Amino acid sequence: MELLALEPPGRGASLLYGFLNSVTVAFGAFGLGLLIGICGAYGKLYGGPVARDLWAIYTTLVRAIPDLVLVLIIFYAGTDLINQSLEAIGLGPIDIGGIPAGIGVLGVVQGAYATEVLRGAILGIPQGQIEAARAYGMPPALLLRRITIPAMLPFAIPGLANLWLIATKDTALLALIGVNELTQMARNAGSAEKSYFTFFIAAGALYLVLTLVSNVIIARIERRVRRGMPSMAGAH
Repeated sequence: MELLALEPPGRGASLLYGFLNSVTVAFGAFGLGLLIGICGAYGKLYGGPVARDLWAIYTTLVRAIPDLVLVLIIFYAGTDLINQSLEAIGLGPIDIGGIPAGIGVLGVVQGAYATEVLRGAILGIPQGQIEAARAYGMPPALLLRRITIPAMLPFAIPGLANLWLIATKDTALLALIGVNELTQMARNAGSAEKSYFTFFIAAGALYLVLTLVSNVIIARIERRVRRGMPSMAGAH
C-alpha cells in the first residue's frame, strides 16, 4: 500500500501498460523461437550437409554473442537491411513498430536456444518409434505431429520452460531500442517523479508475479505431458 500511496494517478496504469507489452513480446518471441527451434532441430538432425552447417553457424553465433549486443545488432542492422532491400526494388522505407520489432529480435535469439533444446529432446525419443512410422510411409509433417512432438514433450518441457522465463526477462533489453515495455515505462515514471526506487521495485514485483504464475502453469503442463511416466522421485 505504501508504494501505491507514493505513486501518482496514471503511473500505475502506465506500468500495467508496459507489463502487458512485455508479456505480449515474450509470448510472440517464445512462439517465434519455438518455430525456428523446430526447423533448426530438424535441420541439424535430418538436413543435408549445407543445412546442418548453416544451422550450426546460427546457433553458435547467437549463443556466443551476449543477448544485449544481439538485440542491438539485429534491430539496427536488420532494420537497415530491410529498408535497403525495399529501396532497391523501388519501395520506400518502413518504420517497424516497437512490439513487432521486439518479437522479431528476441525470437531470433530464442530460436537458437530452442533449436538445441528440441534437438536434445528428439534425441531422447526411442528411435524405433520414428523408424517404424517411416517404415509405414508416414509423411514428415504427420510424423512430426503424431510421433515426434508428443514423444519429445516430456524431455523438452524443462528446457522450454526455462526459455520462457528467459524471454520474459529479456524483454527488459528492449528498453534500449525504445520499446515501451515494463522496464522502459518504470524508468520513464521514475524520471518524471524523481522516484526510481519506487517504480523499479514495482516493476520487479510484476516480473516476480509473472514468474510465479508461469511456474504454476508450467508445473501443471509438465504433470500432464508426463502422465503414465515414472516420476523423478521414483527414478531414484
